[in-house]
Amino acid sequence: MNGAKLRTRLEAGEAISMFTPHHASSGLSARLVELGGDAVFVDCEHGTWSFEDVRETGQIVRSVGGAAIVRPHSHERPIIIRYLNAGADGVMVPMVGNAEEARAIVDAVRYALPSDYEKRLVIAMIETVDAIDNLGDMLKVEGIDVFFIGPGDLSQDMGYPPAPPFGQPRPDVVMEQVAVAVDKIRAAGKIAGTLATLEEIPHWRDRGVQFFYVHSDPFLRRGLAAVKNALS
Repeated sequence: MNGAKLRTRLEAGEAISMFTPHHASSGLSARLVELGGDAVFVDCEHGTWSFEDVRETGQIVRSVGGAAIVRPHSHERPIIIRYLNAGADGVMVPMVGNAEEARAIVDAVRYALPSDYEKRLVIAMIETVDAIDNLGDMLKVEGIDVFFIGPGDLSQDMGYPPAPPFGQPRPDVVMEQVAVAVDKIRAAGKIAGTLATLEEIPHWRDRGVQFFYVHSDPFLRRGLAAVKNALS
């Protein structure tokens, strides 16, 4: 499983890119890796991926050198176990709010894969102000590879829309909370991740973020706009 390869690179200080195909498509997922992505985001919280899609996509993405990171819809232990047994290279669990929940995720991964859990990447999503406040205890939990700050849900938790209008920045107060979380993670010697636009990546890379989730739609939007402009 390529989750272990990602962990090795992160431990060496490298930055990792994970792109979302937005669609349940193994072919598009593989193409994103062929074009330079390190991993693909298989979003089973908001997307339509089935367990069979996860199995097939994982195999095809690994065949071109990438990794398939699955986001389950919840912390449910059986769900995490099933996605891992279906062949996910890692799990990115949403709404992790405290150390107890973080430990339960690690326990589920190790129960699902008692002999080779180290081959999978384990990512905890930090998506509320309360979760950021609880980071001190969560960062002590062994077995979480990446602490990922989700700015979309964090925005909603703080009373803002999950995404700003295209091309505009998030509210400063939200980004300040992301920075607080990143600093806590880095101070504890752990690996930080976040969602970032192309314009935001240099800023967060300078702050020590290593795991970057990137939406593919902005690239399509800009490319299609350029074509339309050329045809006008």
